[in-house]
Amino acid sequence: MIKKLSLLCIFIYVDCFAQIHIGASTPMYVKNQVLYVTGNINLASGSNLYLRNNSQLLQGTAAASTNSGAGTVSVYQEGTSDNFEYNYWCSPVGAANGAAGSSNFGITLLNRPVTSINAAPATILPAGNYNGTALPLSIASNWIYKLTNAGSYSQWTFVGAASSIAPGEGFTMKGTSGSDPADPETTGVVNNNGSGRQRYDFRGRPNDGNILVSVGTGNAATLTGNPYPSALDLNAFLMDPSNSACTRVAYFWEQDKTVDSHYLSAYRGGYGTYSPGSLGSNGIYVPATFNSYNSDGTLNTVGTSSGLVIQRKYSPIGQGFLINGNSNGQVTLKNAHRVFYQEGGALSQFAKNSNTTDTQKAQENTQIIHIKINTIINNAFTRQLALAFMPEATDGVDPGLDALNMDEALPADVSFWLENSRYVIQGVNFDPSKKIPLAVQADKACTLKFYIPETIDFDASQNVYLLDEFDSSYHDIKSGSYQVSVAAGIYNDRFKIAFDSQTLGTAGGSKSSLTLYQENKSRTLKALNPNLLKFRSFNLYDMTGKTVLTKKELPQEQVYSFSTAGLSSGVYIAVFLTDENEKITQKIIIFNSGG
Repeated sequence: MIKKLSLLCIFIYVDCFAQIHIGASTPMYVKNQVLYVTGNINLASGSNLYLRNNSQLLQGTAAASTNSGAGTVSVYQEGTSDNFEYNYWCSPVGAANGAAGSSNFGITLLNRPVTSINAAPATILPAGNYNGTALPLSIASNWIYKLTNAGSYSQWTFVGAASSIAPGEGFTMKGTSGSDPADPETTGVVNNNGSGRQRYDFRGRPNDGNILVSVGTGNAATLTGNPYPSALDLNAFLMDPSNSACTRVAYFWEQDKTVDSHYLSAYRGGYGTYSPGSLGSNGIYVPATFNSYNSDGTLNTVGTSSGLVIQRKYSPIGQGFLINGNSNGQVTLKNAHRVFYQEGGALSQFAKNSNTTDTQKAQENTQIIHIKINTIINNAFTRQLALAFMPEATDGVDPGLDALNMDEALPADVSFWLENSRYVIQGVNFDPSKKIPLAVQADKACTLKFYIPETIDFDASQNVYLLDEFDSSYHDIKSGSYQVSVAAGIYNDRFKIAFDSQTLGTAGGSKSSLTLYQENKSRTLKALNPNLLKFRSFNLYDMTGKTVLTKKELPQEQVYSFSTAGLSSGVYIAVFLTDENEKITQKIIIFNSGG
């Protein structure tokens, strides 16, 4: 049945309706509860549905939205109060125009939250005016952009004040400066206290039903988000079998709050990464790399969001995030992905600190067993990786688990090396004999300090090592750390995560059956192989770890000769790898005196 509401003022604390029609000029309030409507909503001209004190609206329609009417829903959300910092948004409402269904959004639909039922529209500053303010609420349209199927930074599309943001499209917006002491919900939380949050009032027709978002092949990035006036179960959206056109991983922008500049060259930021792993898990999140930790490895929470633990399973109202496509097509956001889960609970945060309470209706599910791996780079910043252990994980790329590194422009970085690409989250089926490769890139000589800051449900008795293939050494990074200096270069096969410290090639007959020596006069490295061992490869490293000589698939010969004429005098590490994966390592002194 259709519930018709036409009283002067209606307060709802919790209820469920088949359909709702709110009559002209009738305000309806929902306070600190969920309003569930199984069908559509009709808001007559001049009517308002106010979602207050963390209330949410859920609907149960299974197809496209048929919401209608010129009335509006009003819902609050808080972004940053720093007018130099971006938030990624996705609007829960669109314009209340004549046509039924979800409609386009523009920042002209944003308002200053006030105690009266009337809206106080934000002032929209023209392009060229870069700084938004809290009072009066003024939004700099210069920073409103969207992104669809992009492979580079230049493909961001400027939106400004136009109402051209389709349902499900995300957009960027910078925050405000100053403060606003208004407390419209009489909870003691003001619109803007000048030190962290700016509250906005989104007013328009509520988005509902199936919302389609385009994605493209080759990991093309699309900015989307939660398009509903309720929480979004991010796992349900990403792991939906019909959404295989994306990689099933979400990326969240994080920006250093201590940098006060509008110049792109001065930004310090990056993408935090969320992998759901499975539908019923709490997922895995690793922060962006910028200034996450102090040089001694302690958490740095002064003036930065990157070191904070952000929970992502339930995306709050208005939250925007990036997804990558793996084929040309569409993904679909659905009412089936919606859930009542109030922001500030154990598993839901916007891009800010939250002060709301943990009163939830969604189920908090299981943890994924994983370890966090930190690498302090040049005592300046930390790259955090997550290695997950799931029985169903393969050694290849698993959608929804393995997550690409979105910050490859960093001059120095560490990632997992998987199928010739760099990842920040990798999942494997645990096997103590496995060696998990790390990829290191360095634009100049730098120091790397590896250690494990946290394990989640991981076997406390299981050791974890960093294997340095340069000298076949194993280093306990679970209870200690390993620091090493590397020269400029790319290292995709030097460092590995291991669970067994046995060093191959240091005992038994293989090593004794291979003799290496340098003929300085002829500038030749000789290797005597009387037992005709078969080798997959030979590598020669200098003392910085740089590969200076490499040979693949060596023929079975009793004597190998390698020219060292182009090498400087010094100590080198020779590494042979047999067909049985046995590694034979030996130090060689080269003195090229000529002759």
